[in-house]
Amino acid sequence: MNICFIQGRIISDIEFKFIIKENNYSIAIFKIILNNNSIVKVKGFNEIADYCYKNLYKNKIINICGYLNNKSEIIIDEIF
Repeated sequence: MNICFIQGRIISDIEFKFIIKENNYSIAIFKIILNNNSIVKVKGFNEIADYCYKNLYKNKIINICGYLNNKSEIIIDEIF
């Protein structure tokens, strides 16, 4: 697994969805811009998705600890 620590500013609205399969999941999806002007798609699941939807907003600067999936999206483990 690859771990990444990034800091960026949220540039999109927080999109909140439910995924219904064997277990019910919630997912929050948004984009952030990094200090080098790279734009990265970020995803959080379950409790992290709920936190993102309730507490994050556009133009807020956040620190993320997570990992990259095979689509070069960051999956959040922790938010600071």
